[in-house]
Amino acid sequence: MGDEVAAPGGTVEKVIHTYPLIRHSDMSEEMRIEAMELSVTACEKFAANNELAARMVKESMDKKFGAAFHVVVGESYGFEITYECTTICYMYFGGNQAIVIWKCS
Repeated sequence: MGDEVAAPGGTVEKVIHTYPLIRHSDMSEEMRIEAMELSVTACEKFAANNELAARMVKESMDKKFGAAFHVVVGESYGFEITYECTTICYMYFGGNQAIVIWKCS
């Protein structure tokens, strides 16, 4: 998820993005913005603990948009899920940190 750029002297440096990169989302605009902001805050606050980051996002989404949200935060995983329409967001943060948020009741 980082881009390679040429630095002075001919070396190549990898630039890590510090903003969320949405891969797929069918959430409403309000829900998507909230999910992105929560994910960034959680990943920065709990950089060393993905479980706590996921818990923070889940609890906040449950409070604001109703229960039954699920969150996975981590690197190098695959997933196949069933979800309610207009409630999924799959994004990357910090280059290789993947976050998927969905609602399923």
